[in-house]
Amino acid sequence: MVTGTDSVVRRLYEEPPDGFVAARAAAIQDARKAGDRDTAKRLAALKKPTVAAWVVNLLALKRPDLIDELVELSAALRAAQRDLHGDQLRELSTQRRQFVSALVGAARKLAVAAGTPAARLPLGEVESTLTAALAEPEIAAQVRTGRLIRAATYAGFGEVPRPRLRLVTDDDPLPAIEPDAGPGAGPDAGPDAGPDAPPGERVSARERAAAEQRRRESDQRRRETERRRRELDRELGMAMAAERRADDQLERAETAERDAGHLVEDLDAELAELERRRTEAVADVARRKLARRTAEREAAAARRRVGDVQAALDDLDTEP
Repeated sequence: MVTGTDSVVRRLYEEPPDGFVAARAAAIQDARKAGDRDTAKRLAALKKPTVAAWVVNLLALKRPDLIDELVELSAALRAAQRDLHGDQLRELSTQRRQFVSALVGAARKLAVAAGTPAARLPLGEVESTLTAALAEPEIAAQVRTGRLIRAATYAGFGEVPRPRLRLVTDDDPLPAIEPDAGPGAGPDAGPDAGPDAPPGERVSARERAAAEQRRRESDQRRRETERRRRELDRELGMAMAAERRADDQLERAETAERDAGHLVEDLDAELAELERRRTEAVADVARRKLARRTAEREAAAARRRVGDVQAALDDLDTEP
């Protein structure tokens, strides 16, 4: 059910952003005059959209059928990506590019019809937002509301399965390492030949010793590789955690910056309104001052007239 407040909100997000702050202030004032504090509070919480976000909002509000098609295509693309249907994915990707181009063209026409010159439209940001909506269901849902406040971007496309990473610790058992098969190696090898053994057997003993040395060196390299792998896995885990913290901090900083910008816009609007009222008050004071001076002159003239009439009466009384 669409309420009166919903209609006001829709109108605010349909109008070009240049007039958003003033229109919002007027709507808040109307709500306050009507005694509707909840509506006034709701309207005060609305944020001014960027030009790109406004163009996307205009498309969602004026052509919701196109946004419905976007959502349907988005679901088909994600299904194809999950199922790895190459031919279907290529076909849908081509449709995606063509469809996004058509959506941008439709949004451009709506914005120009609303009074914004085409040269001032950031169509690249509009395209990136619609592309992101195709890739992310959450962004598509936001686009569908018609109340975006900024453009969205997406680096890739489709749902990419994330690798399952396991942090290897020193307690994890090392994989069994099979010894290198060398001459004389293994359980079937006979006893080492002593110095009194024939020359052929002494040569065999040296070969077995060399093979054992190679096996020990190989085992050492494997252990060193596994140790290094565990260290790198730990570093990867810490780096990923640091990346998540940095992303969260960046998001908070961007949100704080946007909120500060909205506050400045609100204050500018309030200052403009106060300046307008001050100008009107100064003009009213000037008008009232002129009226006072006129009244003073008329009062002085009336007093003089009273004096003249009183003098004439006095003269009549003194005549013989």
